[in-house]
Amino acid sequence: MLSKTYTKYIQSLHHKKFRDIENVFIAEGSKVVMELLNSTKIECVHILAKEPWLRENEPEIKKYFNGPLEPVEDYELEKISALSTPSQVVAVFMKLKQGAPDVKGKITLALDDIRDPGNLGTIIRIADWFGVSSIICSDSCADRYNPKVVQSTMGSIARVDMLYTNLVEWLKKNSSLPIYAAALTGKNIASLKGLQEGIILIGNEARGISPEIMQLAKESITIPKFGHAESLNAAVATGIILSHVIASTSPPALSEGEGA
Repeated sequence: MLSKTYTKYIQSLHHKKFRDIENVFIAEGSKVVMELLNSTKIECVHILAKEPWLRENEPEIKKYFNGPLEPVEDYELEKISALSTPSQVVAVFMKLKQGAPDVKGKITLALDDIRDPGNLGTIIRIADWFGVSSIICSDSCADRYNPKVVQSTMGSIARVDMLYTNLVEWLKKNSSLPIYAAALTGKNIASLKGLQEGIILIGNEARGISPEIMQLAKESITIPKFGHAESLNAAVATGIILSHVIASTSPPALSEGEGA
């Protein structure tokens, strides 16, 4: 049975202020937790789960984690979960160290003021799918350790390096690289076919890329429109753009059963 103090501690990790103080975050759901346990980058601190889940997964868990396994009841999971529908497991992990990603010779995403946690998590997962290893975020973007972001990444948070910084200053320092801004008007994304190195800017869900950052772009790129929708969701746009850029370079051969 969880103590009131520890219950409140886990609940506090729903908020960025306390995640920053404690330098930890929570992950929920069997797939996400097992993906993170399997990562060599992230250290697990504590696992709290329903007893049947622990029995079923303990042999696999013990390959990566020798810390405490805490059996909890449904009502306790409801108290500590950040999700509307609690899963069978909640785990506490140490936050990753933030460093300056190597962006030379690669495709890098730069996100300007992406506020929606679900969008950010999906963008991280999309980047992982297409082999984009680094994302640069403006300081105003949603926190990558927000429980909704972690959930949306489905484990990809462990494989994509992220840097939160003053995006204007970072882009100026990396101005030797071609910078492309996703916008409603601009060159067709097909023009990026074969691109091996560069920064792709994705803007705020409602306002797009800020004028100050837009000025730093080499050129604007756009997804051709055939219907009547005014705009695309930021994560959807990211997926379409990367599918054109990455798939047009040297697509890996898929073995039978692989793919979406």
